[in-house]
Amino acid sequence: MNESRMTWYKKGLKDGIPIALGYFAVSFTLGIAAKNAGFSAFQSMITSMLINASAGEFAGFTLMAAGAGLLEVVLMEAIANARYLLMSCALSQKLSPDTPLHHRLLLGFYLTDEFFGLSVSVPKTLNPFYTYGMISLGAPAWAFGTYFGCLMGNVLPVNIVNALSVSLYAMFLAIIVPPARKNKTLLVLIIISMLASYLFGILPIVSEISSGVRIILLTILLSGAAAILFPIKEDVTNES
Repeated sequence: MNESRMTWYKKGLKDGIPIALGYFAVSFTLGIAAKNAGFSAFQSMITSMLINASAGEFAGFTLMAAGAGLLEVVLMEAIANARYLLMSCALSQKLSPDTPLHHRLLLGFYLTDEFFGLSVSVPKTLNPFYTYGMISLGAPAWAFGTYFGCLMGNVLPVNIVNALSVSLYAMFLAIIVPPARKNKTLLVLIIISMLASYLFGILPIVSEISSGVRIILLTILLSGAAAILFPIKEDVTNES
């Protein structure tokens, strides 16, 4: 591993610390849902190692606990995780054209909202080892948090479990607030996105659409409008 890769990896490790802490807290409540669905602590940990998607896992465990069929679970997982298709397309534009396939596959497998948020905000070209640094802490924290949540989550007071479940939202705000303070256009777009998401959740027709599909629609509409109204000049300079 050359010096440039090691430098980016260490930076990813540093930036991944709050993500790992947030993942551990949130996956603790996920472990409780896994236990209610009949999973053992080990099984829930393996599930979180193979499925890096909070909404997808929560939906899957909830459906299984309710006795849903295989087709229902598959369809719900596809809808809940469809937004990652858009994230993968966006993140691929940050990579150097000569990035090997195995790097692209690894990034795609471990792509989450938080890893995407920090990776896509890197100036110019993304070095995959920056994201690997975050993954090195975040992925184990997510898996082991699920394990311990399934093992002993039900013995914790309800107010503590509820507090853990909202910590990821606070962490995500910590990701988007700093760049929004530097870029007024981005700040306005974030506010519009929040308002649009709220309206989509209460308006008569669109509120009946699943949350996963609503996210996709909002992402396409708002990002498309932003790209047309506020285009970013492309910098062809790549960083190794």
